[in-house]
Amino acid sequence: MSHQTVIVLDFGGQYNQLIARRVREEGVYCEVIPYHTEIARIKALNPQGIILSGGPNSVYEHNAPQCDKGVFDLNVPVLGICYGMQLITKLLLGDVSKAEKREFGKAAVQVSDSPLFEGIPRDTICWMSHGDQVKTPPPEFFPIASTATCPVAAFANYYRNIYGVQFHPEVTHTVNGKKMLHNFLYHICGCTGDWKMSSYIDEQVAAIRSTVGDKRVILALSGGVDSSVAAVLTHRAVGDRLTCIFVDHGLLRKDEGDQVEHVMTKQFNVDVRRVNAGPRFLSKLAGVTDPERKRKIIGEEFIRVFEEEAKKIGAVDF
Repeated sequence: MSHQTVIVLDFGGQYNQLIARRVREEGVYCEVIPYHTEIARIKALNPQGIILSGGPNSVYEHNAPQCDKGVFDLNVPVLGICYGMQLITKLLLGDVSKAEKREFGKAAVQVSDSPLFEGIPRDTICWMSHGDQVKTPPPEFFPIASTATCPVAAFANYYRNIYGVQFHPEVTHTVNGKKMLHNFLYHICGCTGDWKMSSYIDEQVAAIRSTVGDKRVILALSGGVDSSVAAVLTHRAVGDRLTCIFVDHGLLRKDEGDQVEHVMTKQFNVDVRRVNAGPRFLSKLAGVTDPERKRKIIGEEFIRVFEEEAKKIGAVDF
């Protein structure tokens, strides 16, 4: 079943998943995707709205993350949050500079009449966390909120349906943040609330069943949340036609491998083939100190072990 979708472009902020959660709580399906996702992929998702998340960088730093400027030409409403607002400013030829005084914590914010702030008192409390701020909005953008030290705490281009807020509406410390996101989703993006979390499992099971048909499935299980949830959903869809290869790389917590195997086999009745590959992984990691290199080694070795074990039970096309 197809739902209206709002996407969050992830710039590395600590609240990115929280933004998505707040959107879903409003009855709107939401996906978080990397900031560098190609425009063709974004268009294929047919978003009803786009949110640019916060992030730890400064937009004027060398190699600061930025999305394709084409996101503003999709005729889709955009909301930039914190770094997202600053990036809108940079890409659309406004001015961002280091703030005279860093704002962190609750701040008194004065908002103007705007679709984004409909039903919100002129004086409200929002959560700030920034060292940079918008000095001059881009052409045809207008300030719609301010604080004592941040004259452009929010702005809007009504013609292009592009908004930015320097604060974080997704956190509970922003008193009317939920209402702001509701306004963006329903009054600006035109969402109708056609999705609910309680239907997600049934929809995903049906989608897996439709994709797999009468074939068998081999699934790589790491013991993490993502692969474990995928295994349970797939088992609901295809039953005993699923075989999970649990690659125990020896990097889990003490006894966690045993717990994973027990839960999957005894609680969910999944066919699990465990591979105790700890010594193999640890030998590959010996002497490696760089975290990123470690991650790549673990990922590469996980795939190799999975391929080897999959072939042993008759899988092809590896």
